[in-house]
Amino acid sequence: MASLPSSCWRSVILLSILLVAMDQMAMASLSDDIEVGWGQDHSFFYNDGTDDKQTLALCLDKTHGSGFHTKEAYLYARFDIDIRLVPKNSAGTVTTLYLFPVDVPWENHDEVDLEFLGNVTGEPYTLHTNIFVNGVGHRVQHFRLWFDPAADFHTYSIDWNPKRITILVDGVPIRVFKNHDKDGVPFPSWQKMKLEGSLWNADDWATQGGLVKTDWSAAPFFANYRNLRVSSCQPSPGVAWCGDEPPESTWFEQGLDTAALQNARDTHMIYDYCKDANRKEFPKECALD
Repeated sequence: MASLPSSCWRSVILLSILLVAMDQMAMASLSDDIEVGWGQDHSFFYNDGTDDKQTLALCLDKTHGSGFHTKEAYLYARFDIDIRLVPKNSAGTVTTLYLFPVDVPWENHDEVDLEFLGNVTGEPYTLHTNIFVNGVGHRVQHFRLWFDPAADFHTYSIDWNPKRITILVDGVPIRVFKNHDKDGVPFPSWQKMKLEGSLWNADDWATQGGLVKTDWSAAPFFANYRNLRVSSCQPSPGVAWCGDEPPESTWFEQGLDTAALQNARDTHMIYDYCKDANRKEFPKECALD
């Protein structure tokens, strides 16, 4: 007896029928720049007819979730993408956006993480951020967003250049990881990385430390991505590429709104690994920033 299709797949079929009936054609084609890496039966591109932006929907049900990555890998770039998170009871679910290298062993890999930890209806999402260098992470900072990230699309950005990594929300910087390589703190500087995103179940830890589990009766869950912009790093005039920027150059210091950064951290940060009273030792960068 043939098995019934998953709840995600039924949604894919229904939406496909609607889109054919609408006969809409996306002018800004997200599928030109990204591809689904896993869970192909739990994801689909669509245009809802309200604008010309093609959208990728990732779906999660009890069987599995799905994920995508950019077709190109980059060494230093700014990545901006609009995301609408899982609405209502999203407890146990994790929607992600992150940079990850190609063909690098796990124990040596670099990574820049944004993970949106779902919650029960009416409770806020937690934005979990982390940075791995040479396979070592544990650089966690948590934020509470100042809006409902499931009600509409908002822009999330990673700006990576040789001097710093900046994470922004709707253009507001919330986290900066500086290059302190000269002081013995490793910094991502040689691994080309792709922008990736996913929707998956992590109810063993994601919501209130795993105390609140995913309510599968509310499945399928959807997270939507659109309007990807990738801007390659631009060096100062006369410099061949960003990696050759002189150490004394202030080129990459431009454009960072330090007042907005400090305000965001004072107002919205709820955990900082550099201020964790339970830690016995702190990474070297905590004393340098």
